[in-house]
Amino acid sequence: MRWKTLDDMDFAGKTALVRVDINVPVAEGRVTDTTRIDKIVPTVSDILSKGGRVVLLAHFGRPKGKRVEDMSLRITLPALESALGRSVTFGEDCVGEPARTAVATGDVVLLENTRFHAGEETNDAGLAQELASLGDIYVNDAFSAAHRAHASTEALAHLLPACAGRLMEAELKALNAALGDPERPVVAVVGGAKVSTKLDLLGNLVGRVDHLVIGGGMANTFLAARGIPIGKSLAEREMTETALSILDKARAAACNIHLPQDIVVAREFKADAANETLPADACPEDAMILDAGPATTAHLARVFAECRTLIWNGPLGAFEIPPFDAATNAAAQEAARLTRAGQLVSVAGGGDTVAALNKAGAAEGFSYISTAGGAFLEWMEGKELPGVAALMR
Repeated sequence: MRWKTLDDMDFAGKTALVRVDINVPVAEGRVTDTTRIDKIVPTVSDILSKGGRVVLLAHFGRPKGKRVEDMSLRITLPALESALGRSVTFGEDCVGEPARTAVATGDVVLLENTRFHAGEETNDAGLAQELASLGDIYVNDAFSAAHRAHASTEALAHLLPACAGRLMEAELKALNAALGDPERPVVAVVGGAKVSTKLDLLGNLVGRVDHLVIGGGMANTFLAARGIPIGKSLAEREMTETALSILDKARAAACNIHLPQDIVVAREFKADAANETLPADACPEDAMILDAGPATTAHLARVFAECRTLIWNGPLGAFEIPPFDAATNAAAQEAARLTRAGQLVSVAGGGDTVAALNKAGAAEGFSYISTAGGAFLEWMEGKELPGVAALMR
């Protein structure tokens, strides 16, 4: 995997068009979580230190090709200026005279929501050409938007010398270390509610990893496919044949599938509900499986210890409510411990995954946590990401 980075470009006296993802949560007129803004600071600072000027391109919400004032990027300006420690010029549009005036005015410029133009999401060549006319170099620092072939993520990369920003560079290096050219053995943890939403993911992983851990509601579907009673548990019983097919593919590929060995069951789905731990094949008819048990987490600890690379997407149980977060917490904390000890390269991503690892207090111990949802999942599925492919031409 080869792409250019900021180190390969000469920014002196040049204007860099930097595609970022600052699609951040807001409430009562202000940004409530600056994580995505904080992550672009190294790229902006590096370009400025190399003598370049920065023009930020970004989307915000889903205005569907029309100007929607509630989705103006202007709302991010105070948080952006605070993170960068400097003033930022705002352009009232991302193309045309407002954009040209803003670009000519400041060293750091934020242009208005690219999705105010219908051509953004249709990857319109004309819109990309207008954007390209504003700068000299294209920098993509938005891996989380790289699975979309949009004008500012794909077409624009073909019109100017292009490279990855620091955030994109870190993401691509981490992903390459996890699945591109990993240290083996490799273990993947895949959890969540539904097998049907992760068919491509499971199909890709069984041919690329040595161990596949299946948790959450997905595990119930696989247990049911094996004829194991699961009571009233969340499951997709109509996916039985699909689950069996995945198990067959795993056997053919010498990929070891790991399902719960013991289960935590309850009659109610609520915090601190009365529960019991049972063997995986002993779920009562009137109960539901809400977590994996301690024997399972002990087994996973041994699997992790045997491996050199871990990829994680999805929780092992109903992590939102205690005590059904125990398996996710224990497994995450063990992965973090092995990572800190230098025994494991661990990469995780996806919305629920990040939330679960943060809740477990384990996120900081992982090698890399991707905040990209759809892009991370499509990468795990083995799909080409247009925004990344454009940088590798």
